Amino acid sequence: MKLFRMAAVLALVAGPAFAQESPHINLMADGPSKTEDEKAADAARDKAYKETLRKIPDAKASSDPWGGMRADTPKQPAPKAAAATGAPKKTTKAGTAAN
Repeated sequence: MKLFRMAAVLALVAGPAFAQESPHINLMADGPSKTEDEKAADAARDKAYKETLRKIPDAKASSDPWGGMRADTPKQPAPKAAAATGAPKKTTKAGTAAN
């Protein structure tokens, strides 16, 4: 009985290794090559496809319908008029309420 178990384990372990070393046989026969008419039809189809792709306009605008609803809106640039006149900047102390 031990001999039978050892033979079964050996067969289970050696089976996949033996399968990897076997020669690769292609059971599918190569398909027939295309005729000149089929090649010309494929070339015409490819040319029409490429021309159709050139007609598609580039998408320049964002297609995000919820873009304006987000909280992280773009920051407004600082007013340059105050910086140009040399007016002092307002400073507030941290921890004090503005109201």
